[in-house]
Amino acid sequence: MLSAASRPYIDASVPVLREHGLAITTHFYREMFADRPELTQMFNMGNQANGSQQQSLASAVFAYAANIDNAAALGPVLERIVHKHAAVGLTPAHYPIVGRHLLGAISAVLGEAATPPLLAAWDEAYWLLAGELIAAEARLYQRTGVAAGELTPVRVVRREAQGDQVVALTLAAADGQPLRAFRPGQYISVEARLDDGQRQLRQYSLSAENGLPTWRVSVKREAGDRTTPAGAVSNWLHANAQEGTELKVSAPFGEFTPALDGRRPLVLLSAGIGITPMLSVLRTLAAQGSQRQVLFAHAARDGRHHADQLHVARAALRRAAEQRRDRAGLDRLGLGHARALRHRDGTHRAEGQHPVGGKRTQRDKQHQAGQARQPGRGGIEAKRRPEGQLHGIGTLDTHKAGNGA
Repeated sequence: MLSAASRPYIDASVPVLREHGLAITTHFYREMFADRPELTQMFNMGNQANGSQQQSLASAVFAYAANIDNAAALGPVLERIVHKHAAVGLTPAHYPIVGRHLLGAISAVLGEAATPPLLAAWDEAYWLLAGELIAAEARLYQRTGVAAGELTPVRVVRREAQGDQVVALTLAAADGQPLRAFRPGQYISVEARLDDGQRQLRQYSLSAENGLPTWRVSVKREAGDRTTPAGAVSNWLHANAQEGTELKVSAPFGEFTPALDGRRPLVLLSAGIGITPMLSVLRTLAAQGSQRQVLFAHAARDGRHHADQLHVARAALRRAAEQRRDRAGLDRLGLGHARALRHRDGTHRAEGQHPVGGKRTQRDKQHQAGQARQPGRGGIEAKRRPEGQLHGIGTLDTHKAGNGA
């Protein structure tokens, strides 16, 4: 617990961090990487280049200061951080380095306002947090049965194009043994040795069902534009990860792991490449013969940008889906007829119209009629989107689903 002497200084830091947090974290990363360049191998340097990592850390530091006594608010955030740290192999030895440079950044940015009592308060607060993270990470490594930074050699045994700019890589252990079980929704770190010799790790969600001897990841190629750099690792994997290529990957980590054994309906919402953890959930439920009702809604720019369409359809229907177009330009994959509605206020909504893989019941028809009378309910709103851009929405009855391919 934070001491009474330090608490007023942390409380007083909240508005300061709101104003100067980004400047502090930008200074922190710059100085830490200059002092310890080997740490760039553990951080996403693409996110460094576009500034998102600095912004994320600034938000996290602000949230910690604002909720330092609110364990309920901090708990889920800390769990997410613990899993991410484990995925990149963080160890207790890294924490003194981070702490020294974070306090140095606070001092440099705030100048005379960074008084000795303020810096002492932040030193205490930092080590309270670090202690919790170190202990939680040790427990996670122990539960997972791996050492910090341990990677498993794998081989690409299948490569599939999945929509526009996405490839799915099926990975098998290089020693021929089955890869470990995971919880649907988790991710792995994939190591890339880039052409310039730099080592980078990236996290990709597992996109197949649990229980197979292999793992599968779906990688979107980040092309970049005038404001965002191209994704170094995603482009490297697209160019180099062919069938037979050997890679190294971490154990599965990640706290987004929906409970699959419940009886209440499960709602899964995703957009773009965010479909991958949802696909793992759907395929696992299908493989288990689950009787649970699942509502799955996914948004994509258009059919070309809808990754893993066939695998979603197979998980839902026990058969490969036939792609067809409706008048609104939506692909219908047997996932339930989705239609785009234009409202008087200029918004659009896509609605799932009937359970996938089954006939519409009288209740379904009544529900659809109710949606028509109440346009604000039962759909996903997307302002100023052309018709047909919300894609692939339907209700999945998993008891009618089969194993994915």
